[in-house]
Amino acid sequence: MRQNGSYSHGRPGARPTARRDLGQLSSGQRKRHRKPGAMYLNHSRGFSDRSARIGNGRTPRRPSRLLAICPLLGWRRTDKKAFWRNARVPALCALVLFIAAVVGYVNRSVDVVLNGQETAVRVGSTLQNLIDDQELADTYDAGDLLAVDDSVLTRHGGEKLSVKVDGKRIKQGKWKSRELTGGEKVTVKDGRDTYEKHEVQATVIEPKLKVEGTGAIEYVKTWGIQGRSEVWVGEQSGKTQDRGEVVPTTDCVVECASVAPKGNEKYVALTFDEGPSGATKQILQVLKEKGVTATFFLSGDAAEASPSTSKAIVDAGCEVGSNSYSDESLKGQDRDAVREQVSKGTEAIKSATGVKTMLLRAPYAAFDEQNWIDAMDLVSAVVSWNIDSGDWLLNGADEQVSTVLDSVTPGNIVLLTDNDGCAEQTLEALPQIIDGLIADGYKIVTLSDLVKTDTSLSKKLTSLTKVTMPKNAVFPQLAEDNDTTE
Repeated sequence: MRQNGSYSHGRPGARPTARRDLGQLSSGQRKRHRKPGAMYLNHSRGFSDRSARIGNGRTPRRPSRLLAICPLLGWRRTDKKAFWRNARVPALCALVLFIAAVVGYVNRSVDVVLNGQETAVRVGSTLQNLIDDQELADTYDAGDLLAVDDSVLTRHGGEKLSVKVDGKRIKQGKWKSRELTGGEKVTVKDGRDTYEKHEVQATVIEPKLKVEGTGAIEYVKTWGIQGRSEVWVGEQSGKTQDRGEVVPTTDCVVECASVAPKGNEKYVALTFDEGPSGATKQILQVLKEKGVTATFFLSGDAAEASPSTSKAIVDAGCEVGSNSYSDESLKGQDRDAVREQVSKGTEAIKSATGVKTMLLRAPYAAFDEQNWIDAMDLVSAVVSWNIDSGDWLLNGADEQVSTVLDSVTPGNIVLLTDNDGCAEQTLEALPQIIDGLIADGYKIVTLSDLVKTDTSLSKKLTSLTKVTMPKNAVFPQLAEDNDTTE
């Protein structure tokens, strides 16, 4: 009670302390009296209402809302036992949620199509897992184990299941490693019959050469591929069985054809042999004046002797082929000689003109079946002619002109000679031949362009300048009934 400007307790004018008036303990006493495990507010951090009680006008701070939401954030303000007692439930909940998330991720599924029906499988599942989960081994029958003579050794002792993924057969040994990622089309059927282990005695069957059709253009239609026959000796049964031709033989087929322009349109090709010669540039000048092009079959030795003239042929927009290296018949020569003549001619022409050609007109049009066997990988096509102008007979220009114009039909290949002996007559006849053909409605083109006018032939003979022999192809053998002797 206050009297005469002083307080009833203590010295005059002194303000009683809140600690004494409120009966609070000293700091040391408070620390000694704290109970283990109890939570105490840190007055220095603003959790006390002391400021309000002593009237300093500040609004007391309240415990953080984050602490109310997540007590784990207050771990520094509690002792360890209290902290773990309060944190136990949230931690267990978090652990349960984490485990649930992991289990959900691991056990997520994708869809595959099994025998036409969508089927869910766990991510990372293999074919073996699918087979086991769907009990497919119990649904389908295994094949039988057979002896080499097709008799049954063990019922259901063969392939357990026939399994395909996206149309590709998967062997049983690959089922455990073939993972399914989703979207695959899996087909499962009864297992196939399998044969006992056996020794294989194989015999290679060589392809034969067949020549089909007639015409001025010859080319490889079908490449020869080896076949195989087998005899099996069973390890379990002890039986021996001739299995016959287990891999079919593909015979080599050389097709002969003539050009038949689409719609019977009037196209014709002029071709020159044995050049280049001293008359070649004059022939090119005539062709230029008439606005037409031709095909020149060059001799390799002549091209080597006159490279500039050979190059002039290409520069004039004309086509080049090979007349072999020298003017020697290939018929009757051995394999090495034939291959040398053909390849050496090709190399000489390329060196002179910059053009690699595998189009061949054999000297005297002599290229028989044995020649084909020896050099089919070196030529894209062998070309003869439909009309021989006969200029080499030197019967006069008029005779030459009439021979061509009276005989020509759409798709014909006309033979002319580019050598010094025929030069005078050829240069006299050539303008008349060109004028006569044009007057009769013919378009004069190169040999390659002539082939393009025949839709059917151009699909089979895709190139006259290159050839690609398949890796599995082999050179055929001459059929036993063929006689190449003259």
